[in-house]
This record gives sequence, C-alpha cells and structure tokens, in this order.
Amino acid sequence: MSAHDTRSEGPKSEGQGRRSVLIIAGPTASGKSAMAMDVAEHFSGTVINADSMQVYTELREVTARPSIEDEKRVPHRLFGVLSGAEACSAGRWCEMAVAEIESCFETGRLPVLVGGTGMYLKSLVEGLSPIPTIAPAFRDQATARHAQLGADAFKAEVATLDPVSAERLPAGDTQRLIRAWEVSTATGKPLSAWQNEPRIPLLPGVRFAHIALVPPREALYAGIDARFSRMVEAGALDEVRALLALNFDPALPVMKALGVPELSAYLNGELALEDAIAQAQQVSRNYAKRQLTWVRSQLAGAHVLSAQYSKRFREEIFSFVHEFLLTERT
Repeated sequence: MSAHDTRSEGPKSEGQGRRSVLIIAGPTASGKSAMAMDVAEHFSGTVINADSMQVYTELREVTARPSIEDEKRVPHRLFGVLSGAEACSAGRWCEMAVAEIESCFETGRLPVLVGGTGMYLKSLVEGLSPIPTIAPAFRDQATARHAQLGADAFKAEVATLDPVSAERLPAGDTQRLIRAWEVSTATGKPLSAWQNEPRIPLLPGVRFAHIALVPPREALYAGIDARFSRMVEAGALDEVRALLALNFDPALPVMKALGVPELSAYLNGELALEDAIAQAQQVSRNYAKRQLTWVRSQLAGAHVLSAQYSKRFREEIFSFVHEFLLTERT
C-alpha cells in the first residue's frame, strides 16, 4: 500500500470500531512528539503522554512538553495534569492512560502514546504486578525513615527487607527505594517478589504497534545539547525559579527532572550558568543512552526509524500505521 493510498482513504475511515494502540518510543530529543502529532493529525488520533515528567503542571519548558499551539493542533491528554507535589507512579499513570485509551475507543480515535518512560509503557502493555493497595501511612513512615537515616543507610535497611530491589537500585533512587520499603513492610513480602507474580492485563484484547526512534548517537547528543540551550533561552530558568518557590520536598520526582537540579544550583549561587547548562546537557545525554538501551532491548519487534524524526519520514510512518490498522479489519 503506497503512502498516496494511505492519504487518499482519509483518516476517518480507519478509526471506527478499532481497539488498536500506537506507541511511539525513543530517547529524549529524537522527534517523538513531532511524529505523534503528524500521525494523530492524519489518522484522527489523540496524543497521550507516556513521559513521567511531562505529567507535571509546573514544568512545560524544562520537560519539552508540547506547546499550547501544538495542543490546539490535535487533542493531547495527560500532559501537565498533576501537581509536582504528587509522586506519579507507573500504576497511577496506567490508570489514567487506560481511561484515556478507552475514551478514544468510544469516540473512534486512534490512541497515540508517546514518551520515553520505559516502565510506564511496559506496565501498560504487559500489565501490572498484583501488589495490594498500600495504606498512605506506610509511605509516610518510609519517607520519615529515609529522612532520618539518609540515603545510604536507608538503602541498607531496604536490603534487609528486599535484597533484590536494593541490589538493583542506587542509593539516589529515593522514590523506588521508598516504594520497596513500604510494600515490603506493609505486606510482609518483598516488592521484588510481587513483581515476579503474573501480571494483571490492563487492556485485554487490545492490539499494540510500536515505532522506535533510534537516531545515531552523535546526532542525538548534538540535538540534546542544542535543545537544552534553547530551553534556557525560552524561559527554563524562570520556570525552575517558580518551582523552587513552591518549596516542594527535594525527594519528589519533579525536583529531579532533567535540568532542574543543575539550574537550581545556578539559581542558588552554587554553579555558574555555563557550568549548569553543561552539566544538564551531560545528564540528559546519559539519560538518552539508557533510553536507547531500553528501546533496543524491549522493543525488538518495533518498526525502527534509525534517525531523528522529520517530515521527510512521514510517508514511511503513515504507511506503517495504515497497514497496522488495515490488518485489524481483515
């Protein structure tokens, strides 16, 4: 089927009655958002966020959330929907994402999930571990214990409750260590053991197709550096200054978003601006490297685009999406 045929049939004819989900994954600055908007516009889709930092209201510029103009172009969901005072988890995000996907099915729109948070995407596709609901008091106890002991000693305590989780988590991964402590303490069973239980499907009967963006590393890193510089010019410092004024707990995820610690250090007089930018760019490149590793290992069957997305790839991508939707009807 040619790209011309894809366009000529029109997006509406392919949207009715389907239970198909398109996932666009890849590292930061690979062009995921631009691709998602092009696909959503052409196939009557809704762009659904699968980035753990873009869920927070306070950070549009720093997290490269779609602009207000982008959000007017096609429907966007789960962008900027939570306060940074909350810690979003894979379970919380999946609950919101499933509701948005079902809403798309009801209205005949194509759900286009886009993001680079592998844990969120894996949980949505494969299901969630059957971990019981944990009373908030246990999270409060875990948080207080972490503050009392400090990062290294808290990790050592987690190791006595859940050696497997403690082995794989660095001391600085506060959110996941606290989660391991609270689940293990509340249930008497290590979080890692719960995670080995059969998963509970979230979207039974739904078909998924994946597009993976895997740009050459040199080009990707150059794009990351240039984008962060543009963020600073576009107001990222004011955004981080406003975030700091809210006096959120430093352990919250929003306070660890890429660029926030480094720009915070500049605003607090601890770093020169040039050094803060350079450090943020390096941290972003390191994160992109981990994302690339995840994409290559977890999305073996995906349609791979070995480049940063641009308009010249639209025909290839539209053809892939069209074929995916066509096979559902045959």
